[in-house]
Amino acid sequence: MLRLVARSLIFVLLTLATQIGGLAYLAALGLARLLRVRHQALRLGLFLLCYGAASISAMLAVPSLGRVPLPCFAGNQQALAAQSPLYCVLNRNYVTPELREAAQALAEHVDTEFPGTTTLALDGGFPFLDGFPLLPHLSHGNGLALDVAYYYEDAESRFRNGVTRSPIGYFAFEQPAASDVHPCLAQQNGLSLRWDFDALQPLFPNYRLERQRTGAALRWLATAGVTRFGVRSVFIEPHLKQSLGVNSSHIRFQGCRAARHDDHLHIQLGRSGGV
Repeated sequence: MLRLVARSLIFVLLTLATQIGGLAYLAALGLARLLRVRHQALRLGLFLLCYGAASISAMLAVPSLGRVPLPCFAGNQQALAAQSPLYCVLNRNYVTPELREAAQALAEHVDTEFPGTTTLALDGGFPFLDGFPLLPHLSHGNGLALDVAYYYEDAESRFRNGVTRSPIGYFAFEQPAASDVHPCLAQQNGLSLRWDFDALQPLFPNYRLERQRTGAALRWLATAGVTRFGVRSVFIEPHLKQSLGVNSSHIRFQGCRAARHDDHLHIQLGRSGGV
């Protein structure tokens, strides 16, 4: 009974984290029983084999279903890349073809304005099933949403290409000054994904927001991103919108119940591909 509970829990966790990991786990258990594999290291190897096969199959199958993977690595002709290969390993790098085109165009624009700049993608979506939750996000279930890391510079104002303050690109916040807008001070009670992670902040490197590239990205998203690619909204904290001087109805505050967006940008396309 305990084994069944443990296996059920593993199945659920793998499914929530990777979408297809739970099915790969069941396939590995079936193969282990069929081949009478008892050694735990060999069982783990079977799971990794099944998971790898399932991930490759998903990558080949999803274009016919309206999803495509974002690139995992930057290259000579590729200015867009996953912030970490982990996003690709966990199958969290899938978006609609239109959103991939928008993200690549954004990366190319920033690289043209500031040569040698890589734009880093964070969570996109899973390969299959509209509405399948991509935890802990509220709106990454249909391939139309993508998180993009900010651009950073070090304490000597040197641009740090392909580097984020946080190892995963999230939770290293650009804290507002006392004189900045604080829209959620009066709404800190109740259920919310607006986590501050105060204890983590001193652990991150002393990098600062690189304002030229970040501002250029926002201006492109609010203009060409809207007219050419159907960007509906970009979520950012009010103090950053104000300090970066970007005024557009498409650059918005996400509200006080959603996650903070002073550690990354959230790009959302319209459902039909329009504004």
